[in-house]
Parts: sequence; C-alpha cells; structure tokens
Amino acid sequence: MNLSATPTPRPARVDGRRLRSARTRRLVIEAYLALLRENPQVPTAAQVAERAGYSVRSVFERFPDLHALRIAATDYAFAQANDPSATAGFEGDRQSRLKVHVERRARVCAEWLPLWRALNANKGDSKELKLRIDVIRAAILSRIELMYRPELSTLTELERRQTVLAIDALVDFESWARMREFFGLSFQEGCTVWIRAIDRLLPPTPADS
Repeated sequence: MNLSATPTPRPARVDGRRLRSARTRRLVIEAYLALLRENPQVPTAAQVAERAGYSVRSVFERFPDLHALRIAATDYAFAQANDPSATAGFEGDRQSRLKVHVERRARVCAEWLPLWRALNANKGDSKELKLRIDVIRAAILSRIELMYRPELSTLTELERRQTVLAIDALVDFESWARMREFFGLSFQEGCTVWIRAIDRLLPPTPADS
C-alpha cells in the first residue's frame, strides 16, 4: 500500500479552525465596540464575552488582556473608517467636495465617537494607543488637504496650514457631539453647519478647477 498517496484532511481542518478563530476574534471586537456605544465606561471581559456569545476564556484566548483588545478594536475601527471609498469624491466641484467630505466625516464621528472618547480617556502611558491617536489625527488632516487641494493651493504655506488646522478643529469628534448632544441638531442639520463654516474658511476656488 502506498501511504504517500493517502490524502489527509489535516490542512482543511487547520484552515477551518483558523477561520473560526478569526470569526470569534472579529465578533469579540464588534461586541466591545457595541458596548462602548451604549455606555462610555470601558466594558469588562465578562460583558464583552456575554455580548459576543462566548466565554471569558475565549476572549482571553484571542487577546492577552483588555488593553490588547482595545488596541485591536482601534485598528478595526480605523480600517472600517478608511476603506477605499474614503478617498473618493475629491475631483468634484467645490460644493460636491464639501458635501462628500462633511457627510463622510459626520458618519465617522457618529459611528466612532464612543471609541474615540475611550481612547483618549484610557490612553495613559500606552505608546500603542498614543501612536494610533496620532495616526487617526494625521489621516483626518490628510483628507482635508486632499478634498480642498484646489483652494488650499492658492494660499501661502502658513495660510494653508492655518486653514487646514481650523477645518480640523471644526470637524473634530467633540464638535459633532456638541451639535448632536447639546444643541439637538439632526444629522443633516449638523452637516449643513459644517458645510457652511468650511465654505467660509476656504479661499475662492481657482477658475481652472
């Protein structure tokens, strides 16, 4: 009998096990994020496990501690907020770019505000979390520069930086929270406020744009 010709299902079993483990990991992360949206307090491992439908042991099999889970959740959220469509819409006219930028930014703020607050409240001395906060801030600035490149190109370097920073402050997570939570504006009303304010901050659009 030629044993070398006997097929073995082991690779398939291993692949299936990896897929299940990856799915469990994703569901644990999503449970963590869902709990944060409901309550600003960082959830416990038991709460995450219950929401995900797994045991606490399953949580700690995927993450050595809650800090590692927080970092993984941040990376997951960043990837979701920066999918390939995040760079779309920068070639339209001024009003189209304003609408695309503001509505996408508003959706990100509405979706990820609880995580952003948790990150800043619990970053402590964690270099990993501080690095991720810096990466997120840099991505926001880069998108502003991309969306309003025609207008910004007409400014001096100092004026350009000042304008970008002013827009960044305007579309901050907490700016969105104030409009929605304190002033009670609807999603569309909040977007309208941002669009008008950014439009006034920007210089005239060059005639060839």
